[in-house]
Parts: sequence; C-alpha cells; structure tokens
Amino acid sequence: MSSPEHKQKIWNLINNIKNAMLTTHHGKELRSRPMVLVQDDYDGTLWFYTDLESEKVFELEDDNDVCVTFSDPHDHVYVSLTGTGRAIRDKALIERYWNPVIAAWFPEGKESPNVGMLEIKVTKGEHWNSDSSKMVKSIKTTAAKMKGEKPDLGEHEKFGTQ
Repeated sequence: MSSPEHKQKIWNLINNIKNAMLTTHHGKELRSRPMVLVQDDYDGTLWFYTDLESEKVFELEDDNDVCVTFSDPHDHVYVSLTGTGRAIRDKALIERYWNPVIAAWFPEGKESPNVGMLEIKVTKGEHWNSDSSKMVKSIKTTAAKMKGEKPDLGEHEKFGTQ
C-alpha cells in the first residue's frame, strides 16, 4: 500500500493519461484491452465502466489478479499498477461518473442491465517519470557507460509488496 502523498503522486501521473490497458488472465494466457479511467481522484482504487456480460468480467470471476498500465510516451511517464479486480453494479457510482462518452457504449442508458463498474484495488506498482528527450537519454547513457555507472534516466519507484 502507499501513503496519501504517494497516492496523490500516482494520481498526478495518471490523471491526464486516462486511457489504460487492463490485463487479465484468460485461462493460462494474459489478455489486455484498453479502458478509460472515469474517476476524479485516486485513493488506491481505480474505476472503469464495463459491460457486465463482457469476457473480462468472466475472466475476473475465474482469477481476479490484474495489471493496469498507463503510458504517455510524449511526457515520458509510465505507470504499472497491480491488484485485484471485480465487477459490480453500483447505481450511485454509475450515476456519479456517467458521461457522454460512456453513454455511447450503452445505448440503453444508465439503466441498462449490463452497465457496471470495474473496481481495481491496487496493491503494488511502479512508475517511471523521465523528463528527458531521447537525445538527452542517449547522452546520459553514453556518459554513464564511459564511467562504468548506471545512467540516471529519471525517477523510477516501486511501491507496495514487491
């Protein structure tokens, strides 16, 4: 788990990305699919809308271990969050986060019996944040190699049980 300050740091990294890849277990294979983060803040739980009849929901019923990754190559930010997921039908959450983009996926509206939320409880993760361009990274890597050191390519931090 992480402190309130660290949760705020994670939120600051993922808030502007919004699009994530959710990885679940499909039998012995791993499957990833894009998801859109819908929440306004982060307290250790991620929220996504889902169709309660979708394959990912059935996969979570068999194995609830998940990985959610966020990537912003332009700003050199990468976040990988691991935890457990479950699908729920919570009318208050559905109402709270409903928006026109979500409505496009559910033509029957908020009352559709298939509208649900994926709740991802994050237990650990890591993030990379480098404000360096490719050229600066290349120079740092070359300089470090010449000195026999590891290059400093920005912040990399793990949290939770690793």
